[in-house]
This record gives sequence, structure tokens and C-alpha cells, in this order.
Amino acid sequence: MTMRGLRTVVTAAAVAVLATGGIAGAAVAAESGAGAGACQSGTLKVTTTDAGQSQVGMNHAGTYLKVTNTGDETCAIKGYAGLALEGAGHTALKTKVRHGDTYFAQDPGAHTVTLKPGGVAYADLVWTHTGADAAPAKYLQVSPTGSNSHSVVPLQDDVDNGTLNLTAWSAKLPTAG
Repeated sequence: MTMRGLRTVVTAAAVAVLATGGIAGAAVAAESGAGAGACQSGTLKVTTTDAGQSQVGMNHAGTYLKVTNTGDETCAIKGYAGLALEGAGHTALKTKVRHGDTYFAQDPGAHTVTLKPGGVAYADLVWTHTGADAAPAKYLQVSPTGSNSHSVVPLQDDVDNGTLNLTAWSAKLPTAG
């Protein structure tokens, strides 16, 4: 390939990247609306809630994740949390996350959830614990927006194959539908 041909390919690639980024940026802006911007690192705290205690059956266990906006401004989150299992001493464990319906709840699908200061959103988290290549989880790292900023919550259960099932964030507790 000649130098001129290489420049043409590089220029075309750069134009394609800029065009794609511009279109994606416009889609994100339209989706989040004029109101709330994306929640920023450090303004979200994740906990589990007692509502999930009833999620036990057929070797399945689960809980609800609850994210609270601890900031002073309304913000928005969308989609699924990032998850990582930890063992004793906070050692990393192999983790696989499946997004969608869980054994106990229907997935609302990825959508924008607006959180006023003090506002909350929920996701259903479920795993099996039959002993099949079980990961002895003690903690769970939860990144509400999938960024590096995360909360660590206690888990204290064996998780088969390190596999977790998770619904998207929702303004109300996910249910079986």
C-alpha cells in the first residue's frame, strides 16, 4: 500500500470514529433527557435489603441490591451493575454475571432511572449454591454504573461456578411479574 493510500484509510477510519461517537453521544443525551445527568463516582452507595430474604428455593438464593443517591443533586443510572465476588481477606474470585430474568424476578431491561437526592433503585441478584465448583464468597463488589467506583457488601454464601444472575436497575423492587 502506498503512503497516500495509507493516509486515506487512516483518515476514513478517523471520520468513522468521530461520526460514531457523535451519534452515540446524541443518543445518550436524548435518552437521559434534559433533566438529570449521569450519577458521578462517590455519590452512589450500594447495600442489600431485607426484602430479598424471602428469595430462597430449589437451591437458589438471592437478595435485592439497593443503590442510594447520597449526593446533593438529582442524577440518573441505566442498565446493570458491575459485580465481582470476593473471598476471605477480600481476595478476588472468578465471577460470571448473567443479565436478564432471575429465578425470582423479571428483568425490567436496561432503562434510565432518575434518582433524586436520597432516592433509591433496586436490582435482583440471584445465585445457586448446590456445591458445583462453588466459589466461597464472603463479599461482593458492586459498581452501580459499571465504573471503577464500587461498594463492597457482605455475601457469605457459596456461589456455584461463581455465576450471578442480575436484573437491571429499577425504581421499584423487581418481581416475578
